[in-house]
Amino acid sequence: MAESAPVAKASPELNEAGREALAELILGVADDEFVIGCWDSEWTGIAPMLEEDVATSSIAQDEIGHARALYELLADLTGDDADRIAFGRAPDAYRHAALLNHARGDWAFSVARRWLYESADAVRLTALASSRWAPLAQLTTKMRREETYHRLHVDAWLRRLADAAPDVRERLVDALVRLWPDAQEVFAPLLADEELVRAGFLPEPLRALHAAWQETVRPVLEPITGALPPAEPSIDGRTRRTDDFGWLHGQFTMVARSIEGATW
Repeated sequence: MAESAPVAKASPELNEAGREALAELILGVADDEFVIGCWDSEWTGIAPMLEEDVATSSIAQDEIGHARALYELLADLTGDDADRIAFGRAPDAYRHAALLNHARGDWAFSVARRWLYESADAVRLTALASSRWAPLAQLTTKMRREETYHRLHVDAWLRRLADAAPDVRERLVDALVRLWPDAQEVFAPLLADEELVRAGFLPEPLRALHAAWQETVRPVLEPITGALPPAEPSIDGRTRRTDDFGWLHGQFTMVARSIEGATW
């Protein structure tokens, strides 16, 4: 994985309920960053133009670096090992949002997914940066600065494809409409939602963050897609898995599985 800045140690004052709530939250965010980084890294060498080879590879590396920092934070919190968390789980043990289950697709599909993910992640990171748990707030504040550039990049591509020839615009619209239901799952409810808010690890429930995200994205998307249907996160939004993700899991765990117990 890409190198990342060290993060602060977990607070010893956490009680068991708080520790479990934080672990559930951090695992989902880390898996989101890791999986989208792995999918987008597949564009290296085949992006539509040389500049996008460089840009998309850099963004993918950033996401995997964010995942590493989060996995390290989680390992410190739980006494686990960051490499084992990243590479040592079965596919059904990952907790990324269903939005990230889909294969890479064409360029319009990847732009649509990244725009939906980045817009949702921006709302989530803003909330996490105000967490009362300092290690998480510090790390996500750093991530927000880097994610700003990801947003600028994908915003430009969304506009470019929306204004392109009819067949290109149609592929973008089809991808946005197809991915819209699964995009809600970035805000899928967690078992520990109430504890996260009670302890101040999140400033408000995920359902409130979801509502804020919808208010932000509909005015941008609906002039492109037309009216999008009502959609809500589902209880299994972070546990549904697909054959596409099964394939990706085989790819990113291949080296780790080749020599068990090695440090990568």
